[in-house]
Amino acid sequence: MKRIISEGIILAAAAAVSLPVSADTPGVKVEHLGVNNTLVRVDGDARYLLMPVQEANDDARINILVDGKLDRTMYVRLAKSKTDYMVPFDLTPYKGKNVVLNILTSQGRTSVREASNDACWSNFVLADTFDTANREKYRPAFHHTPLYGWMNDPNGMVYKDGVWTLCYQWNPYGSKWQNMTWGRSTSTDLVNWTHHDAAILPDGLGTIFSGSAVLDPKNTAGFGENAIVALYTSADASQIQSMAHSTDGGETFVKYAGNPVITLDSEARDPNMFWHEPTGQWVLMLAHALEHEMLVYTSPNLRDWTLRSAFGKGLGAQDGVWECPDLFELPVDGTDKKKWVLLCNLNPGGPFGGSATQYFVGDFDGAVFTPDLDAEGKVPTKWMDFGKDHYATVSFSDAPDNRRTVIGWMSNWQYAAEVPTMQFRSANTLPRDVSLFTGADGQLYLASAPSPEVDAMRGAVVKKAGKTSLSSKPREYRLPTANDGICEIDLDLAAKGAAQVTMTLSNAKGDKVVMTYDAAARTLAFDRRESGLVDFSQDFPAVTVAPVLGGNDKLSLRIFVDRSSVEVFGDDGQMAMTNLVFPQEPYTTLSVSAQGKADMASLAIYGLNPSK
Repeated sequence: MKRIISEGIILAAAAAVSLPVSADTPGVKVEHLGVNNTLVRVDGDARYLLMPVQEANDDARINILVDGKLDRTMYVRLAKSKTDYMVPFDLTPYKGKNVVLNILTSQGRTSVREASNDACWSNFVLADTFDTANREKYRPAFHHTPLYGWMNDPNGMVYKDGVWTLCYQWNPYGSKWQNMTWGRSTSTDLVNWTHHDAAILPDGLGTIFSGSAVLDPKNTAGFGENAIVALYTSADASQIQSMAHSTDGGETFVKYAGNPVITLDSEARDPNMFWHEPTGQWVLMLAHALEHEMLVYTSPNLRDWTLRSAFGKGLGAQDGVWECPDLFELPVDGTDKKKWVLLCNLNPGGPFGGSATQYFVGDFDGAVFTPDLDAEGKVPTKWMDFGKDHYATVSFSDAPDNRRTVIGWMSNWQYAAEVPTMQFRSANTLPRDVSLFTGADGQLYLASAPSPEVDAMRGAVVKKAGKTSLSSKPREYRLPTANDGICEIDLDLAAKGAAQVTMTLSNAKGDKVVMTYDAAARTLAFDRRESGLVDFSQDFPAVTVAPVLGGNDKLSLRIFVDRSSVEVFGDDGQMAMTNLVFPQEPYTTLSVSAQGKADMASLAIYGLNPSK
């Protein structure tokens, strides 16, 4: 993936940092006040203060004092015995001012002398530039990732004037969860992303949790025609909902002076809003997290909100907490009908452990969501993706051509902080366009197909095959070697009766991903227990299983292999499965075999070129 870096962004170095060892480095003066309290004075014209991080350490609380006044507080895992990497603190806003870091650590010390030996104190560095080259073998080639640091939920997703804006939960000061800020990236093709400075920073109301953004073409909020208006959760002792707006296409956001705009006496977060044309008002969905329900609010102006209804208690998967709602209307394929879809992300409680996205299909009148019932008169539990690594999925506002385009967080809270990367953690899924279709059981289901922009990555066909009879002896096909083996595999299967078809991705190290289509059970299983590095978490080795909802014995698959993920789409997105993998070296071979009578009707393997 092409990575374009804005002027104000720098990247932390990965492991094996070589730094000065003097007590003070030029422009940085360290004063130890006690076993757990140290001042770091910054006196220089450099653009950045680089802070040393050791991931195994506890967070230190850093109060930034500017001309003697508290400007902000952040939390950094300052290095104790070694420096894993550096994180940048931007000094640009404080040029010509007196900057002091008042640092409180939690490590027990017997004396100031012992505390002064921590690795961090001699390794603060002032710098004007920093190397931003990728140092991670598992950084995806065609999925959005943060330039550095931790990322989770996608936020504030909006399309305007040919540009897709993707904000996200971001920690600028480390590769584990903390300091929640809205990071920001933009794209014109949903594949190549330009990284920008942070969109919304923490303030006195708290850190910046998840939320959404919309265009306001009628200037209902009074910020200007087509202003981008964002709502997000301010999280401190309580969770409250705040607003900000942008009149320059998202380059800068101004927080609303009247924040917060919604308060409750219980935990609620992740506001997601849209314009409801039939009733001429804004609608907002808010996750009442611990109550396992979604709250529905309405507003004429995005500032003043009225609670209208609640949905979800006792329905669907009820484990963990409910988060990140999204509500939108879709046409039903092959009909003239439309139905509403409510996305409800929850953690834990997914079908294979940890986090996942469930959804409900129904009707919405502008105030109340009414779910459809199944043949037994119950509200069915439906899952958007049958992998382990698909969460916090929400859609872009104002997507062109009446499209409903979604992106999710490609990880799982069970192990997201432990995956074998350090320069950054987490990626987003491929962009997907969603639609409704009728399954063989007569129920309506949500299809998730790769967005059309993804097709532009295709390079030359590496291998193409026509109709091929399958047997227990595997047929082997070489995968491309360019760009660490990233590729798209398209194949059509026709299994007869009780046949099983097995597709295996493998390499010379013995790493393998095994996908098995069971024609009788109408399922596709994905086994990553021997996919490469799996021992960083007991929850990572897993087999996930997806239902195949079509009514015949055929299955069409699109498989996207990136450096650390495999995404599988069946029958134009009627089935989706997203799983992380960390092979010791890229997969080099696809083998296909069958137990029973089965054919591979066609096969095409494409190399991918994300930056073309």
